[in-house]
Amino acid sequence: MTDDGPGRGNPRGLHFITDLANTLQDDPEADAPTLQALLERHGGPPFRLTDTDARELRRAARHLTPILDTHDEDRAAEAINTLLDHHPAHPRLVRLPGRPWSLHTQAPPAAGLTHWLLSTCALALGLWLSERGTCAWGRCAAPGCDRFFIDTGRRTPQRYCTPRCATRVRVAAHRAQRADE
Repeated sequence: MTDDGPGRGNPRGLHFITDLANTLQDDPEADAPTLQALLERHGGPPFRLTDTDARELRRAARHLTPILDTHDEDRAAEAINTLLDHHPAHPRLVRLPGRPWSLHTQAPPAAGLTHWLLSTCALALGLWLSERGTCAWGRCAAPGCDRFFIDTGRRTPQRYCTPRCATRVRVAAHRAQRADE
């Protein structure tokens, strides 16, 4: 998982966090191949996940959902700092083939998967919160959808996970308004 830095508008690491949370929300027992594919899609470290690793990742990810669910900057900062206290990030600049320099965390060799996941996610969320000044993440406001998203917009706060959900809500409101006329 990488993050080119919030100032450059490319929050890849943050999208990993929401994809992980959404995957586990859809399938709380996501297996090793599913989580392996998720890591690979986001340029994560070359782990070969075992069933034990998958269990560890699922358990660790539960620490992220409350942060994604909050809109209070102070509570989010406190939760992120708590993660960083328990899983300190050791950031390093890394250049992956075909990509620009990006900030990664390096866990001590004995720290394990949980440390890597939580230190990396805490660092990414902390950088995004400090850059944006608000909790620029949330859950979709569309009825029947509770997927997490990262708000990458510059003006009005994002309320929907995808343009499709936003369109669905607007169309429903328009139809309801026309039916009342």
